[in-house]
Amino acid sequence: MSKSSIFSRPRLVVKKILARAHNEGDGAVVRRSIGRPELQNFIHSSFSPPAGFSDHPHRGFETVTYMLQGAFTHQDFAGHKGTIRTGDVQVMMNDSRKRYSSIRNACWTRIEQRYQELLHENIPKVEKDGVSVTILAGESMGIKSKVFTRTPTMYLDFTLKLGSEHHQPMPEPWNSFVYIVEGEGAFGSPDSTSMPAHHCLVLGPGEGLSVEQIFKAIEVCSDWRAAD
Repeated sequence: MSKSSIFSRPRLVVKKILARAHNEGDGAVVRRSIGRPELQNFIHSSFSPPAGFSDHPHRGFETVTYMLQGAFTHQDFAGHKGTIRTGDVQVMMNDSRKRYSSIRNACWTRIEQRYQELLHENIPKVEKDGVSVTILAGESMGIKSKVFTRTPTMYLDFTLKLGSEHHQPMPEPWNSFVYIVEGEGAFGSPDSTSMPAHHCLVLGPGEGLSVEQIFKAIEVCSDWRAAD
């Protein structure tokens, strides 16, 4: 990472959480990393067909499902039914009971918005200097997402090649965290400790986050949202 950050007040890692795998639902392997009220929930799940979840309520919150690999079929009692595949995004309305099946690898996070479904080809992506980003919500590298969120939110999927780095601005008062899907990288400052996959990094206040890829390709799902 560069000797000095481009931010006068860079965001640093204030808490590290290893999302350990455990069985949940009907054959699902789930990694839960965030469950704090100010950050809501972020869940990384892996399934092999026909595994999934039985009927269950969402109890007043919306979910966003981002498919890293495989396919996901949902159904609720309001008549909504559909399948999303690798790279697609689905937003579920609140107060509905859902049925899930045939999921392989997915990331969930909570953000407040209406039901939406976006296919991979319709989600904006940018690549520059060894860094690629899929913009699920919010903005990065001058490109904005098509997803509307009632609570202002940034939800970004970064992949960094060996030796590359990125500096992501964000509104200073927002809550923020990073989840490492695979690979290993350094976050926040030039002397920060490298963090491996399946760790969730809660970030402190500041103008933005710097990240450097230091050991094989790294994929990072990042989530920032306005503080309550």
